[in-house]
Amino acid sequence: MNTKDILEIKVLLATPKKIAIIPHKNPDGDAIGSTLGLLHYLLKLNHDAKIIAPNDFPDFLKWLPKVETIEIHETNKETTETFINAADIIFTLDFNAFHRTGNMESVLTNSKSLKIMIDHHQQPDDYAKYMFSDVSMSSTCEMVYHFMDKLNALDKLDEDIATCIYVGIMTDTGSFRFRSTTSTTHRIIANLIDKGAKNTAIHNNVYDTNSYNRLQLLGCALNNLRIIPEYKTAYITLSQKELQDLDYKKGDTEGFVNYALSLDKTVLAAIFIEDKKQGIIKISLRSKGDFSVNQLSRDHFEGGGHTNAAGGKSDTSLEATVKKFISILPAYSKAINNE
Repeated sequence: MNTKDILEIKVLLATPKKIAIIPHKNPDGDAIGSTLGLLHYLLKLNHDAKIIAPNDFPDFLKWLPKVETIEIHETNKETTETFINAADIIFTLDFNAFHRTGNMESVLTNSKSLKIMIDHHQQPDDYAKYMFSDVSMSSTCEMVYHFMDKLNALDKLDEDIATCIYVGIMTDTGSFRFRSTTSTTHRIIANLIDKGAKNTAIHNNVYDTNSYNRLQLLGCALNNLRIIPEYKTAYITLSQKELQDLDYKKGDTEGFVNYALSLDKTVLAAIFIEDKKQGIIKISLRSKGDFSVNQLSRDHFEGGGHTNAAGGKSDTSLEATVKKFISILPAYSKAINNE
């Protein structure tokens, strides 16, 4: 995003507009944190701004300031699409291709609104007039902070904005341990704390409020953990029945794949979760070093993401999906074993 773009966006935001803010389907901490952080800022500028999420999101994010104002397209299609169609500006955050919004793809594609993308994933589609796209960034929340800085708007940064941005940076960096966490990231976090973000309370709200059933589900996932030592790979499976038996709630499996990645000598980790309602197997992939799960997911599982964290899906059975995953590992043996 160059100086000309910033000056033009400043002019756009100088007078009240109707603005839709869109995260991706199955929004995570970075998607919800970045959209809420931007929402608070735009409301300070007297815009008629609204977050419209494709579907619901985990309970561990539902304490954030103004989270109750988020509208869900899946349960309120007519009203949300009316707002999108009337919007002057659409911000898309934490994704870079309309198909990542599921059933919202059509309304976004057909919208004549001016579009602004803020995202840190690889290979963005060319749909936005203004693109702030940077794969080196730790999170979209960090990019929202930089976006405000570029607009000379950090004076608007308050406790609510700081809290939302902190959540997204914290969750997308694995609590600041992933290699995308830079010294700049830490300086931003320091400023967010200075502005009122309560780091201990935020961490507790996101990570330390577990239900009994979620811990039982984690036990089930770990019991299903399998290792393929010759390919430095570990994977977890969860069937629909296992999810139902343990009263699965959205977000309950967040972070489970990292237990597989934490195994000694493991370079590639995956979790396969059966979703009979959508008729798919949801896949999360993680890796260490330079081994790209983004490319693996794009090539084999209709997904993508980052070098070390990506998602995908399969339309076959859980057993067939795992079998396919195992079958492709020999082709990646050299790259995996070089890490």
